[in-house]
Amino acid sequence: MKTSIYLDHAATTRLQPKALEAMLPYLDGHFGNPSGMYALGRQAARTIDNARSTVASLLGARPREILFTGPGTESINAAIKGVASAQKQAGLGDHVVTTTLEHHAVLHSCEYLEKFGFTVTQAPVDRYGIVSPDAIAEAMNERTVLVSVMLANNEIGTIQPLPEISRAVRARAKSLGRSVVLHTDAVQGANALDLDVDRLGVDLLSLSAHKFGGPKGSGVLYMRRGTPFLAQMSGGGQERQRRAGTENVASIVGLATALEEVQSHRDDYTSACRGLTTQLVEGVLRTIDGAKLTGHPEMRLPNNAHFSFEGARSDTMLDALDKLGIAASAGSACNSATWEPSHVLAATGMPLRRAVGALRLTVGPENTAQEMELVLSVLPDVVAASRAAAARHE
Repeated sequence: MKTSIYLDHAATTRLQPKALEAMLPYLDGHFGNPSGMYALGRQAARTIDNARSTVASLLGARPREILFTGPGTESINAAIKGVASAQKQAGLGDHVVTTTLEHHAVLHSCEYLEKFGFTVTQAPVDRYGIVSPDAIAEAMNERTVLVSVMLANNEIGTIQPLPEISRAVRARAKSLGRSVVLHTDAVQGANALDLDVDRLGVDLLSLSAHKFGGPKGSGVLYMRRGTPFLAQMSGGGQERQRRAGTENVASIVGLATALEEVQSHRDDYTSACRGLTTQLVEGVLRTIDGAKLTGHPEMRLPNNAHFSFEGARSDTMLDALDKLGIAASAGSACNSATWEPSHVLAATGMPLRRAVGALRLTVGPENTAQEMELVLSVLPDVVAASRAAAARHE
């Protein structure tokens, strides 16, 4: 069997045809610099303003609260470092709360802040990857200036109870007599989840275009009006002096177009993907002994099927699937010495023997039931071969 089945939509997605079509004029004839005072420049500036208004309406925000960035990693870095630094500079505090389950863009940004005198508390999660609102509130103190909790996990697909967390943060902040900013990494949520910032109860929200059919290297940071912020990019006065650098007009247009498309069809996306992941989950658990679904069984992204196979190894499974033309991923990272489980799986308390046998299959609406059957027909042998190879090396 040699086919081509793409099951790594959590990593990146194909550029939407509508997004590509919208971008093309700004890659050729409409090439003006948005800062230019001539007609081409003014046209580019109006285009960005229109895209900003589109994104704002989709998030339930004001256009002035939308900041276009480079990739989602930049959006997250700007949110965490920019807001925390501004508040410390104003003498308001130097403590940040996050969770053990966050993406490295969040965790490494927090580690960076620690080099400059901040303290960071990582609230624990349960075996499903859920952080309780009480755990977040208990981690806050009289020095807390920022809380960052992701909307949905990129590895195991677990969705956090963000509105409840927001209410807990507000209540705890009130009892402490202070204002605490709440950020969410919503990078994985745009295809299937409501991004209305008031319903989520957040002050900052980060998105990355290539996760929802937009161009790579383009992101968004929603920043509620009045949020303290110290710009992290120095140079010109672009993005209301919050993010210097000439704007990538084509990518901004593609991002806005793609976000409007996916947010308008969330129900269709959820229905299509849930049917495929249900097919995968039921098939895997039925045909492979020792298989376990990772993450919350219900509060999870509809396109995410993450498994752990005790006794198997992620690297050998992924290599075998790749040779069969199946693109997948895992919650593990390989270095030169060992195959280590991801911090996400470790945070859920998963035993090492099971964590190193993780496999993430993330579907998209373009996948088919026939493709899922093909995957299910080869996966038992792939897992068995991986287990056999691992046993030989023990």
